[in-house]
Amino acid sequence: MLSRSIELFCEVAQCRSFSKAAEAHRISQSSVSQSVAQLEKKLGIDLINRGKRPLELTPAGQRYFSGCQSLLDQYRQLESSLLQFTNKVTGRLRVAAIYSVGLSEMEQLVSEFQQQFPDVDLKLDYLHPEQVYERVRTDQADLGLVSFPRDGGEFACIPWQEQRFDVVVPPSHPLAERLGSVMVTELDGENFVALTPDLKVRREIDRWLRAAKVSVKVVREFDNIENVRGAVEANVGISLLPSPTVDRSVEAGTLVRLKLADVDWCRPLGIIHKRNRRLSTAADEFIAALQGGPDSPQAEPGEENNRPLIEKIERAPTQPLVQI
Repeated sequence: MLSRSIELFCEVAQCRSFSKAAEAHRISQSSVSQSVAQLEKKLGIDLINRGKRPLELTPAGQRYFSGCQSLLDQYRQLESSLLQFTNKVTGRLRVAAIYSVGLSEMEQLVSEFQQQFPDVDLKLDYLHPEQVYERVRTDQADLGLVSFPRDGGEFACIPWQEQRFDVVVPPSHPLAERLGSVMVTELDGENFVALTPDLKVRREIDRWLRAAKVSVKVVREFDNIENVRGAVEANVGISLLPSPTVDRSVEAGTLVRLKLADVDWCRPLGIIHKRNRRLSTAADEFIAALQGGPDSPQAEPGEENNRPLIEKIERAPTQPLVQI
């Protein structure tokens, strides 16, 4: 295969950190540092400016990284195509996901995927939406799992599922006595726990409420669903959240979930990837597990809160391969 030193140098260049590159390859930081130093000695030129934090590539390093990254991509695609003759799935797969994608369900899916494909080196990281896009854009992630996905420019999107938004209230709230549903106008004037305005999902919720001529009192703002859910449980206010993200709290009796009887508000989830970059066999198999596996998050029997967008997507080598 291509030089291990080249692969490690590319990882350092992407992460801008020796320690993060070491973590990604499950080796010591000193091993990564020595490998890159040996590569620089062989080439007779500095590739990394170690005096900067985070690390920066020298002009020569930038040119070398660009060329090496292209070679690595070609090599991995070639290796993947050859493995089709053996029906063996192997290689490295990096996935970045938003926090609210469903941690417990995703961990189960990852565990089952690794059992089925033990030769795939799979790593899943949970990040802020913009960090997911940045990972995909800079080739630090092969796939990204986001809500309200972008489909255009550098990114292409494969539809995954839609999740219905429900009203969530603490058990002591007057609305908790309702028989499972409320009208959207009943939210008017309520204390509301919201996500921060920099998130796409918050802007969508604001737009939905304006269209329904409903005004809520935003009393708290958080950048993740976990904190929003906790604040509602603490009786700070009510909120609107994707229904599957509160399943456990509802089962535990710490939250009451109410459907909106007169509107159908949903968030689309998508799998993003870099446009014009062919996906590996491992990535294809992971997408298949997400979309159609019997134990995937959207395939639970009777699960009506997630509406899967399962469709067969044919990808030619040049076709584009994806937020709270």
